[in-house]
Amino acid sequence: MVVLLDPPVSHQIDGLRRAVGDPSLTRVPPHITLVPPVNVRRDDLPAALEVLRSAAARPPGRLSLALGQVSSFLPHNPVVYLSVGGDLDELGRLRDAVFQPPLERPLSWPWVPHVTVADGLPPARIPGVIEALGPYSAVVACDRLVLLEEGPGRTWSPLADAALGAPARIGTGGLALELVGGRLVDPRFDAPCPPEGPLPPLVINAYREGAPVGWARASLGWAGPIRTVWVAEEHRGQGIGHHLRAHLEWALERESAHGRSGGDPGRSGP
Repeated sequence: MVVLLDPPVSHQIDGLRRAVGDPSLTRVPPHITLVPPVNVRRDDLPAALEVLRSAAARPPGRLSLALGQVSSFLPHNPVVYLSVGGDLDELGRLRDAVFQPPLERPLSWPWVPHVTVADGLPPARIPGVIEALGPYSAVVACDRLVLLEEGPGRTWSPLADAALGAPARIGTGGLALELVGGRLVDPRFDAPCPPEGPLPPLVINAYREGAPVGWARASLGWAGPIRTVWVAEEHRGQGIGHHLRAHLEWALERESAHGRSGGDPGRSGP
């Protein structure tokens, strides 16, 4: 479980990683680890996704984090990293919220928020790397929590996500509909891949009593948004598609108002 860093900062950090020869450059995107890699049984995936959504709903919204200075965990661990400052209290609460079964695991090292620049460099090189990269710093606005999955070649890619902040809730009682924003359709749906575009898509996932019932996605193509709305057959005719479509339009308007610099599609609308 991680907080992913978005462009342009992620591109800058990948440039630093490339310059110092980070062995994991092509295997994992720039991120702040909240839970180190842990084996999760396929049967436990729904529980892991519930931890993801519940944790993301706790913070008030986007986190403002300051990256830099460059440091290392020597002599205990040959890792070069960017330190993390800013909303550390909220980041710590987010980490505590996701460090729950089935994601909880024994730790080899105490949790220290950081962004890895290089892992496994020869220790003798590390002081020179720190001196060369020392001036780098950046401020980022992080708006979602991401569950990564390991694939072939030890490559990590996003499996599920949830926007930080309280989700929209429509109705009350057992039939209430919860709308959670992000960029990924819930992995329990066999959703088609969106067309390539200049920006990542906006997604709204709909849940009823914790179970996914539908999704809406706006793929932000060169010619404008391409909208797709899907509702599970057994839940059709209940107005879910209407609510998904309306909330997606609200999210698009919000992104446009933010200049697509990193909106917050999952927070409750007006």
